[in-house]
Amino acid sequence: MEKIGIFYGSTTGITESVAYRLAELMHVKKEDIHDVARSKPSEIGQYDLLLLGSSTWGSGDLQDDWYDFLDGIETLDLKDKTIALFGCGDQSMSDTFCNAIGTIYHRLQKTGATFYGAFEAGDYTFDKSTAFINGKFIGLLIDDVNEPEKTENRLNHWVELLQSEYIVTQ
Repeated sequence: MEKIGIFYGSTTGITESVAYRLAELMHVKKEDIHDVARSKPSEIGQYDLLLLGSSTWGSGDLQDDWYDFLDGIETLDLKDKTIALFGCGDQSMSDTFCNAIGTIYHRLQKTGATFYGAFEAGDYTFDKSTAFINGKFIGLLIDDVNEPEKTENRLNHWVELLQSEYIVTQ
């Protein structure tokens, strides 16, 4: 049985809320949801599928709590791990929309992990994003500031996508 761990960094609570909503949709237990501010990178070792989430701040920066945690996990061999990314941002910052997710993706490339969960960018409005690769976002992006009415549908669609790409059996 594949074990799912959700790791998030949240400043205002939006990314935390998304993490808990994803956990509910994917039947992930509360003890498998981790705030990176209070977690050790070694904790990812107990999971097969990692859902990693961050908000984007300033000029496309990671959420503050991610810096040390990411420094720790990017040195690990994650070739047996699957990662799906989710992020929260503001499309009015159209030249850095959800860049934090792009940062996590690029920094974890050398770990050997497999990434799932690329998401269509069709109904988003942005100019540039490091999370936009080969015509898709590299994960689920949520703009609860400007489009809260789309959040629930995006969450449900992404979970269905993950389940079709990666058989989630928890």
